[in-house]
Amino acid sequence: MDECALIPAAPPVAVDNSDGAWTDLATVVCMSRRVIVSAAVIVIALLTGCAAHPPPSPTPSPRFTSEADAYEAAEDTYRTYVDALNAIDTAEPATFEDVFRLESGNALDDDKKTLSQYHADGVKIEGDAHITLMEPASITRSPLTVRLSVCLDVSKVTIFDTDGNLLSDPDRDDVQSATVTLEESQASPTGLAVLGTKGRDGDPKC
Repeated sequence: MDECALIPAAPPVAVDNSDGAWTDLATVVCMSRRVIVSAAVIVIALLTGCAAHPPPSPTPSPRFTSEADAYEAAEDTYRTYVDALNAIDTAEPATFEDVFRLESGNALDDDKKTLSQYHADGVKIEGDAHITLMEPASITRSPLTVRLSVCLDVSKVTIFDTDGNLLSDPDRDDVQSATVTLEESQASPTGLAVLGTKGRDGDPKC
């Protein structure tokens, strides 16, 4: 429906349009609306047509170009991670940071809680763990997730409470058989971070 048809009928009112002719007020109102709408459409079209389009974001280059590279980085990450665990002094929370930098997800959340509690309770950790075996297990490309089969000798590691009572399990296996899962991480200095560790059965034997 023509917008002008919506203007209610009224006695004509003469308006001087400055060119010697006379026009009724309803026609002037209708013409003014058409001019405003047309002007708005032109401005929007100009703004849309002239707006600068942002350049496309560059596609980041993959950090690991092959499975061999990813496995090598995963092994290096886990070695560094175990060294960081061995360097923990529960009396000095600053020593936790090297561990946290190499963790993500549940591993990071759990260790932050555990180590903070150890510090608060005066728990002490003595001795070092050592990797006796580490082999590639599986890899997922998107997102990049690497799993390693690991044997970890914890026979020299003991945990004591503030009174010197033993907290670590004396009946545990000296060598722990585990699957370590690592994921790609921009925050980690190696490009991978430990996501979790769980016990495993089967080959390779520890």
